[in-house]
Amino acid sequence: MTGHRIPTAHHDGQAEPSGDAEADIAVTGAKSVAAGLTAVGVSLQRGIEQMGPLRTAATLTKLNQRHGFDCPGCAWPETPGHRKLAEFCENGAKAVAEEATTRTVTPAFFAEHSVEELRQAPEYWLSQQGRLTHPMVLRPGEAHYRPIDWDDAYALIADEIRAADDPDRLVFYTSGRTSNEAAFCYQLLVRSLGTNNLPDCSNMCHESSGTALTDSIGIGKGSVSVPDVEHADVILIAGQNPGTNHPRMLSVLEKAKANGAKIIAVNPLPEAGLLRFKDPQKVHGVVGHGVAIADEFVQIRLGGDMALFAGLGRLLLEAEDASPGRIVDRRFIEKHCAGYEEWAERTRAVDWETVTRATGIDMDQLRTVADMLANSQRTIFCWAMGLTQHRHAVATIGEATNLLLMRGMIGKPGAGVCPVRGHSNVQGDRTMGIWEKMPESFLAALDSEFGISTPRKHGFDTVDAIRAMRDGKVGVFIGMGGNFASATPDTAVTEARAAQLLPHRADLHQAQPQPPGERSHRTHPAHSRTHRQRHPEVG
Repeated sequence: MTGHRIPTAHHDGQAEPSGDAEADIAVTGAKSVAAGLTAVGVSLQRGIEQMGPLRTAATLTKLNQRHGFDCPGCAWPETPGHRKLAEFCENGAKAVAEEATTRTVTPAFFAEHSVEELRQAPEYWLSQQGRLTHPMVLRPGEAHYRPIDWDDAYALIADEIRAADDPDRLVFYTSGRTSNEAAFCYQLLVRSLGTNNLPDCSNMCHESSGTALTDSIGIGKGSVSVPDVEHADVILIAGQNPGTNHPRMLSVLEKAKANGAKIIAVNPLPEAGLLRFKDPQKVHGVVGHGVAIADEFVQIRLGGDMALFAGLGRLLLEAEDASPGRIVDRRFIEKHCAGYEEWAERTRAVDWETVTRATGIDMDQLRTVADMLANSQRTIFCWAMGLTQHRHAVATIGEATNLLLMRGMIGKPGAGVCPVRGHSNVQGDRTMGIWEKMPESFLAALDSEFGISTPRKHGFDTVDAIRAMRDGKVGVFIGMGGNFASATPDTAVTEARAAQLLPHRADLHQAQPQPPGERSHRTHPAHSRTHRQRHPEVG
């Protein structure tokens, strides 16, 4: 953002950002511990700045509680049973503060700032301006969004949808910020219109996990619960930074450590949270040194994960040769698996020079990790987008799953696969039907229950939607939650084509403005999960 002029903040008491966004960044030394009192202080500071003290207390005490609402910050679940008073992390507090903020973006803000001016501003700055108060529309040829009443806004959208000569020229995007109920109604509307064009954010994060797991275990989801993680013997965490992206996972890992678990961290960079964790709700996390999390840190080269899992597979097979019946779970394989002999033959031929060159790991550490896996009776593999974003992600996740299958580490307590997702309702949306190729059983049930005729032709996923927009095959784009252009792998192409469409967005905050184009653009405010309880303090 260097050189971009940042719009002046319009809220009383807010400091005006500098013209150079990078000038506000302070680079410090690497951290060696996560959380602690610092996290508590930052959480309260962000909450009070955005919501005030009373609203902060009312909101945070409902976060991740049984009679409250799920955190929008990440997808890590709660431990069954008792909930702590503070069942959230710093990330969650920040996310909720943005949703429950008292700051507002009124029509006056858009009258003051042109679309082009706002497009030069960092998205973070835009999100900090507050919540939209009115539906807004950008008319063809105009430089400013203007308010529009709800009836006219819905009429504008309905007219554009009706004008489409083919329902497959309509695209409906959503993200994991959407509730189950809203997602179900959304997909029902879309299919009633005659299309399955339902790209969503999971296309860009864990789609490779779903594909790989469906091929290997028959379902594209994780197979473990929080109690499984707490009682595992070995937990291998690859391509995931819990301290940064899923901080509440650290308290579960701490409990697993107390139960005797060994933790292997596989990452190109050291992650402070996997080195040491200071739980601010425990005495040793406040006045002590916290808990060391990772027993073995494997500093792998970028993209070397598949070679790592293949090398570990060969070492485990060699350990089985040396002690038949100790490593390979033959009974499990014969009853539940196919293709073992082919996998074993291929894995025995893995070249050590290739493995060490691709991973950057020496043989001594490879053997150490293999021994930890060989001696474990309950093993869990966790991963996130550090694995899923590579071109060979499906093959890599499949190779990791093979290691669990050959040891019978699926379908028993304390063992299995754990793909850790980002948004807290990505999986919920998919279960509710937000998928461009839902199975026949789901579509037939919709037809029977609602008396409609849903289309069977598969729709556009995110990549296909971008290509269709580029090629002029999309006339209307509707997005509910998330920022499609910024989240997609080709933002420039997406933004350029979106300028020629009718984008409609249901956002909590001000959307990243679209450039003026030939069609009207519209954005409107929406309730979030923080409003569900309808507490006066929460709005």
